[in-house]
Amino acid sequence: MNDQHSPTANRVLDYYRLVDAGDIAGIVELFAPDVEYSRPGYDPFVGRAALEAFYRDQRRIRCGKHTVRSLVEGADAIAVQGEFTGTLRTGERVSLRFADFFDVAPDGNFTRRNTYFYQPMV
Repeated sequence: MNDQHSPTANRVLDYYRLVDAGDIAGIVELFAPDVEYSRPGYDPFVGRAALEAFYRDQRRIRCGKHTVRSLVEGADAIAVQGEFTGTLRTGERVSLRFADFFDVAPDGNFTRRNTYFYQPMV
């Protein structure tokens, strides 16, 4: 990936570094107080407290590494494609492709995030 990114794009890349480092407080600070986060297999998480609870207690992933392969930036949104390799809380190893879409407020906080996984489902 290109090393020259906007501050907003760098904030998205910081998000993945914080997730991989297990820095829940740092993750939550990137999001707006009324954030809405949707991902397959869960009801939407609304608000920072729900987001923190997800990362602390509900996320099925124990640890791993995100690799961003592409990032596309619009006026108030960023789309990311990447790969994740890690370990679930059950001990199972996983490797999968993902796409994330971030809506960004004028202050740089993420107001919405939608995650999709590249998995055979239908």
